[in-house]
Amino acid sequence: MIVWLASYPKSGNTFVRSLLSSYIFSEDGNFNFELLTNIKQFPDNSLFEQLGVDTDNEEEMCKNYINSQKIFNKKDSIRFLKTHSCFVNTNKFKFTDRHNTLGVIYIVRDPRNIITSFSHHFQITPEQALENLLSHQYLGKTSKKHCVTYLGPWKQHFNSWKVFRRFNKYLLVRYEDLVHDTEKTFLNILKFIAHLGGVRFSYDEKKFENTLKTTGFEKMQKLEAEESFVEAKENKQGEKIKFFNMGAQNDWKKLLDPKIKENLERELGDEMRELNYL
Repeated sequence: MIVWLASYPKSGNTFVRSLLSSYIFSEDGNFNFELLTNIKQFPDNSLFEQLGVDTDNEEEMCKNYINSQKIFNKKDSIRFLKTHSCFVNTNKFKFTDRHNTLGVIYIVRDPRNIITSFSHHFQITPEQALENLLSHQYLGKTSKKHCVTYLGPWKQHFNSWKVFRRFNKYLLVRYEDLVHDTEKTFLNILKFIAHLGGVRFSYDEKKFENTLKTTGFEKMQKLEAEESFVEAKENKQGEKIKFFNMGAQNDWKKLLDPKIKENLERELGDEMRELNYL
């Protein structure tokens, strides 16, 4: 069954994928970029093509979300999927269901840093980044490679996945904790996966150490930068873009206009207090 690695873009999903792929899909815990292919993104065109679904027809794709997940979903094993999608269930379609989903690891980041990251990565103004964060947004509408993915507003995205808490199948991971205490945070992730699988937790200490060493923050910064550059080019429909790798210096306290900060905290105050960002 599926364990979702769900997040709003620029929130640390790549870091979590790198840790998991190194520890679970390698023999020694040493990271290499090819290991990331073991954790695929959803939705993905190739899955719908196997079903004969027209990938240019967004409604048909949404109707076949569940069917496409069944293609690779084996009931006796755990499969990890990355998604930036908001968790949406409507009368027309469901994003997933309990027959296919074992649980969700939701990665969240201080939205003030998401604004500064979006602004620099996609060459938009902070005002535009704020508007995007607070409004209904889609990924992939101008991309021929990726499926259309509904993000929704940040607030809806964050709250939508919490539905799995009622089933004890939800783990919240803050990006800031992931960076500042990677060992403890990753250990909690592995314990959660063991809980979902109904097995007693144990781990390979040497493999765990290698994973931490080879997925250091600087390496993940580089990987995030490469992915962001690709996303930026696709979102700008092939236009030439100057890309800024903000990395660790992406500090909203130094970069964010006070008026934008106030607007954001007013709109997302409840959620930010819940996450101890305020």
